[in-house]
Amino acid sequence: MTKIDDLTRLRHMRDATAEILTFLQGQTKADLEGNRMLQLAVIKDLEIIGEAANNISADTKTTYPGIPWRQMIGMRNRLVHAYFGVNVAVVWQTAQENLPNVSYG
Repeated sequence: MTKIDDLTRLRHMRDATAEILTFLQGQTKADLEGNRMLQLAVIKDLEIIGEAANNISADTKTTYPGIPWRQMIGMRNRLVHAYFGVNVAVVWQTAQENLPNVSYG
């Protein structure tokens, strides 16, 4: 298996964030709640963000203290391990309030 460097992982996080924001552009919370395919697309990108964050080196995490690493990883863990109880309102809130404010360097 090829080792992925931190810069590539940061790009994955940036791209997944941009994709979520594009998916939800012009959508409402009710749209997300009523569209299972949209939910799954957004959730998958949140999982990608968290998985990439989990594999970023400690040095890079220290270099970018403004990125909420633990929260991203925690969100990923909840989405993956508690998939049967995903709160779509929390997914919406994360996408609307948290993602637009994250800068990946």
